[in-house]
Amino acid sequence: MDRGASTIIATIADDAAGWRLDRALAATLPTISRERLKALISSGQVRDAEGVAVRDPASKAKTGTAYTITIPAPAPAHNEPQDIPLEIVFEDEHLLVVDKPAGLVVHPAAGNLDGTLVNALLHHCAGRLSSIGGVARPGIVHRIDKNTSGLLVVAKTDVAHEGLSAQFKKHSIERGYRAIVAGLPNPPSGTVDAPLARSSANRQKMAIVDEGRGKRAVTHYRLITPLKEAAMIECRLETGRTHQVRVHMTSIGHPLLGDPVYGRTRIVHRELLNQLDFKRQALHAAELGFHHPVTKADLSFKSAIPSDMQELFRALTV
Repeated sequence: MDRGASTIIATIADDAAGWRLDRALAATLPTISRERLKALISSGQVRDAEGVAVRDPASKAKTGTAYTITIPAPAPAHNEPQDIPLEIVFEDEHLLVVDKPAGLVVHPAAGNLDGTLVNALLHHCAGRLSSIGGVARPGIVHRIDKNTSGLLVVAKTDVAHEGLSAQFKKHSIERGYRAIVAGLPNPPSGTVDAPLARSSANRQKMAIVDEGRGKRAVTHYRLITPLKEAAMIECRLETGRTHQVRVHMTSIGHPLLGDPVYGRTRIVHRELLNQLDFKRQALHAAELGFHHPVTKADLSFKSAIPSDMQELFRALTV
């Protein structure tokens, strides 16, 4: 023990010959998640028999070698628990599903150091959240924008976090959004398959880039209700990139109403948005479905469109 740190000696078994170091150590130390071991290796906390730090999780494990793993004492979280009301739609010992209101930031960052979903979760869960995201993002598996409302799943344990992350990586998570867009999509349903990356002109924005750059992003949309020079649509995400729905719908000429970044408000809607004081993108994460990473049950949740979007919808009804 050293200043609260703990040291573990792990000897690699012969049957782990040729394995990645992180995988071999995870097999030897089942109480420590592989993601946690990756982070420890990358930060120089794992040393071989000669005392040399091994910093590449993909390096080959040496069978019969005793590796020394130093696990630092938990860093004092700079995120403080705050008693912020949460709408919990499901919770068990492994995870919870939250219906986030528009305006609530998911985790602290520059400009939003507290009053976030993470602060609320630390209070609600008494600190029992997965550690994979570190002290800055405990429990956070995925995010939705500050001014997007709706469902997201939070991990309480590392096992749940890893299982959910694997589903996001495989694109097997069901995510359905409701959005109010300018104009009437024609055709009324379709798919936008266009890669996204940070805009070279403005790093705060995302942009569609050439094939081979950025990350693949796929949005399936369909018309639900025609409105006054607008439409309520459903968007189903095959991938989940930052600002994906907002950028993709703008790219086909149907920006989200109220979007301050990607939308240019049409004159016909400007007065109404001001009248309703509607100052966010009209986007709601209405459906979320996934395979429970521990119990293996199939879970599915729905969230009603919030009152501000309902009011906008009614005002635009033809």
